[in-house]
Amino acid sequence: MTYIGAEVIISPLGRTTAENWAAISANQSGISLVKQAGFDNADLYLSKMLDLIDDYKFEKLLLDALAAVSEQIDPAILTSDRTMVIISSTKGELDSNIHDQFGKSIAALVSKFALVNQPIVLSNACISGVLAINAASNFIQAKIYDHAIVIGCDLISDFVVYGFQSLFAISNKPCAPFDAARNGITMGEGCSAVMVSNSKETFRNGALQLLSGTSANDANHISGPSRTGEGLFRSVKRTLENNQVAPEDIDFVCAHGTATVFNDEMEAIAFDRIGLSDKHLSSLKGYFGHTLGAAGVIETAASMQMMRHGVLVKSLGYTESGTSKKMNVISDNVVSQPKTILKTASGFGGGNASLIIRSL
Repeated sequence: MTYIGAEVIISPLGRTTAENWAAISANQSGISLVKQAGFDNADLYLSKMLDLIDDYKFEKLLLDALAAVSEQIDPAILTSDRTMVIISSTKGELDSNIHDQFGKSIAALVSKFALVNQPIVLSNACISGVLAINAASNFIQAKIYDHAIVIGCDLISDFVVYGFQSLFAISNKPCAPFDAARNGITMGEGCSAVMVSNSKETFRNGALQLLSGTSANDANHISGPSRTGEGLFRSVKRTLENNQVAPEDIDFVCAHGTATVFNDEMEAIAFDRIGLSDKHLSSLKGYFGHTLGAAGVIETAASMQMMRHGVLVKSLGYTESGTSKKMNVISDNVVSQPKTILKTASGFGGGNASLIIRSL
């Protein structure tokens, strides 16, 4: 069995997991209007850590996240040759070093925590986080490592903001995933971490079970999602089958839910094809914005917090269904003790990934 725990969330909503949980369970958003943040000094709604002013912000967040994980596990795990660190990010420290976005940060991690193994960087657009957790699980199951710590981190940069503006994909209001009035994404930044392990005794605050997931690429378009949800359908179907979990066994779906017209429609079609349309479902982009390579880790960690606290948080911004296939999108927090949660992610290039977390 593979276990997951020691979740950490650092975002505009707080520097600790407890602060982030307090905010999202109270339906508070990290999104605010940031002056002159876009191309040609346009004002944009962003989920930005305005108090993060370090020269090397990405490195700072990685160090803080791993330090927070170390407080929840036996510190000796960090220096073991049976431990791997996987970093999930799309851009790393792009603003500080365009030639090497990860080298300095990784060297700092290795030095400060005396890591034996050189961390791996996994970068595959918006599915990076879920993919990294699945990779960690695969390492554990193959007995290559006993523990793998996944850190998802991405920052808002001019490169990213201008790029999404050029695609006319950024909303002129806080994003509203799956809502009829949605009109695009809200960019976000943050950092999150989880540890995946072959031993549940290594977690001081209790472990959950990780059912390793799968990925599938439909190669539909470099930036446009499949109109039939094919890649997401195949990934979720295979994840369910590999773990002998039936659609009716899923208690909650933490969807990708970017709030673009085409992404949300694609997800609704895929979930309808799988038979998950009646399951409680939320997108967390209304709280954290779209944090790209960090999104899968942040949203998995937030889902784990929902399981621990017995509350499913509503999909912020959702009031009226805006997809052709109806889903059970949560419009008010639900008191529940979900046993099995499905987390999905979809990204540019036709990538889709999924995993399952189960309570013990």
